[in-house]
Amino acid sequence: MARFILALDQGTTSSRAMLFDAAGRPVSMAQQEFPQIFPAPGLVEHDPEAIWQSQLATARAAMAQAGATAADVAGIGITNQRETTVLWERATGRPVHNAIVWQSRLTEPICADLRARGLADAVRAKTGLVIDAYFSGTKIAWLLENVPGLRARAEAGEIAFGTIDTFLLWRLSGGKVHATDYSNASRTLIFNIHTLDWDDDLLRELGIPRAMLPRVLPSSQIYGMTDPALFGGEIPLAGAAGDQQAATFGQACFAPGMAKNTYGTGIFLMLNTGSAPVASKHGLLTTIAWGLGAANAPAITYALEGSIFVGGAAVQWLRDGLGIIKQSSDVEALAASVSDTGGVYLVPAFTGLGAPYWDAEARGAILGLTRGTTAAHIARATIASMAYQTRDVLDAMLADMAAQGNAAPLQALRVDGGAAVNNLLMQFQADILNLPVERPRVTETTALGAAYLAGIATGVYPDLATLQSHWALDRRFTPTMPAEERAAKYAGWQRAVQRVLG
Repeated sequence: MARFILALDQGTTSSRAMLFDAAGRPVSMAQQEFPQIFPAPGLVEHDPEAIWQSQLATARAAMAQAGATAADVAGIGITNQRETTVLWERATGRPVHNAIVWQSRLTEPICADLRARGLADAVRAKTGLVIDAYFSGTKIAWLLENVPGLRARAEAGEIAFGTIDTFLLWRLSGGKVHATDYSNASRTLIFNIHTLDWDDDLLRELGIPRAMLPRVLPSSQIYGMTDPALFGGEIPLAGAAGDQQAATFGQACFAPGMAKNTYGTGIFLMLNTGSAPVASKHGLLTTIAWGLGAANAPAITYALEGSIFVGGAAVQWLRDGLGIIKQSSDVEALAASVSDTGGVYLVPAFTGLGAPYWDAEARGAILGLTRGTTAAHIARATIASMAYQTRDVLDAMLADMAAQGNAAPLQALRVDGGAAVNNLLMQFQADILNLPVERPRVTETTALGAAYLAGIATGVYPDLATLQSHWALDRRFTPTMPAEERAAKYAGWQRAVQRVLG
């Protein structure tokens, strides 16, 4: 009987692999960074071969740590940096160009042209997304226009497109599987989240041949088997989801109205809206959280997502830019050395503001400085900025839900990511939201979500109720701040944001 599930967590700066047991507990982990490529300011690329080699190496290392053979692994689940785009030759598997990374602003001119042609409303209605260089569709279009001879080869069926999950499935299966899951497809700008198919109108607008696109399948399904030469035997390829969707699944946010917040370099808040998509009027994205069930009749779960550009990156700036802390973990003790921010607000709009403002021209500011302001006050204001930005997004989500006639209050916010270990931040988050904040024991929820999806497909986990029972609380932070103080602090934040817009 296979004892483990292998989760491959392919991120923006590193590849990780984790083995989980049948109770959802981590058994082993390996991680490897790979190079970032910056061809020009604002442009970001990855070498797909470096991604593949690092992911394969970590998978083998995690198995070796646990003394596991291919026969011990019931299935592999993949979670990935979303929107990053790879094109490769079907005959050889060789990439035709570096991967264009989600962060890259390369295709902003294409996006500006689409907006000028009046396509913004149609794109939002079909895909749930805004027209932005963030997403994959314009990256495909750029590659087809700028790599010599590529368009003709794509139209002839010689070229395959994939996000990173698709590229890994292709390589792991020895070229037998060209597929993606609903969550990743919903981030491409060319997938209709209502018809659950690639959208011919959008493909035509972007000049993308349908022949190069992967098959879209449920997030939990056996897509195929690994090439036996990779791990000394075949392992089922059994699950896939984009990183934020996988984290939401790993947090067991299975019921409509449940939400999770991931505090990483940026901050990503995702709210389960159930079997119907909720169109946002407040600057959020409508996305597919996951699809379960049979390929011919998938049960789709939708979500609202708010992307905050700068979360933990602001703490890195305190360390690297200002030099007021030696390592990121020092920020909590420094911030705790004062009782409040002393009226200081830090708005970390270093690269503009994301949801719900979407203001690319906004720039960062520190407001409320006096002669009494110290590094500790600025550190505390930096921590507070993560909680305030989260409230901005959550308020927008609840307004969107209420507009749909769903006014059920959120019961708690589940949290994960690197900054979720910061108790000062978590308590302030609970206070400023007036909502309990719940931190789980296993905070590697992205990899855990991928493992859960693969485990359901292979029968290791019988159902969602079993996964819900695996979710274990580390600590619950309950609000203690008086209502008047909460209102005054948040009003100050809103004034600070107004100062930096535009």
